[in-house]
Amino acid sequence: MNTENLKIRKIKGKIYLKTGLHIGGGTEGIEIGGIDNPVIKDPKTGYPYIPGSSLKGKVRSLLELNMDRFDKSEGEPCQCGKADCIICKVFGNTKKESKAGITRAIFRDAFLSNESIEILKKRNLSATEAKYENTINRITGKASNPRQSERVLAGLSFDFEISVRIFKEDGEGDEIIDILKKGLKLLESDALGGSGSRGYGKVEFKDLTLDGNPLS
Repeated sequence: MNTENLKIRKIKGKIYLKTGLHIGGGTEGIEIGGIDNPVIKDPKTGYPYIPGSSLKGKVRSLLELNMDRFDKSEGEPCQCGKADCIICKVFGNTKKESKAGITRAIFRDAFLSNESIEILKKRNLSATEAKYENTINRITGKASNPRQSERVLAGLSFDFEISVRIFKEDGEGDEIIDILKKGLKLLESDALGGSGSRGYGKVEFKDLTLDGNPLS
C-alpha cells in the first residue's frame, strides 16, 4: 500500500429518525421498575447517540447481501482481501496477506444535532421514550412477559460524518464514494438498530455533502 498522496474526503449530513430508534446500551445499575432495555447514551451529555460501528456494520452487511459478497458457509463478512474487492477495500478485512489495503471508510459516532437539542429543551422533552412490548400466547391470545424497551424519539436528527481515505491508486475515489452512497440508500430502505421488523429504526439521510458540496 502506497500511503503517499493520501487525501481525506468527507461525507457529511444528518440522520433523521422516521421511527423510534433502539441501539442498546449497558444495563448495569438498572433499578427495579426501570427500563429493561436502554439505549446507548453519551456519558458526557446523557443524550443518545449512534455509534459509528453500528452504522458501518449495517451499511456493510446490506452491501454484502446486495452484491452477494459474504461467506456463505458461516454467514460472516467478506474477508477475501482481494485487490479488486470493493467491500474489503472500503470496509477493511483481517486477512494477513490482504491485497485490498488499508480500510478507506471511517464512520464517526453520530451525535444528537443542535437543532434537536433545542427542540427538546424548548418543549421540555426527554430524547427517549419507554415502549412496552409483550409476547402473545398463541393459544389464549393474551399478552404476557411485558417489558419496557427504550427508543430515541422519532423526528430527532443526528450529525453524520464519514471520513474517506483516498490513496494515489484510488484516483479521485469515485468508486469508493459511489459504494458508500449505495449503502446509505440501502439503509434507508431497511432499518438501523434493533427491532427493525417491529417498526423501529427507519432513517433518512438528508443534506448530504461531499467535501462541502451537495452530494447527489
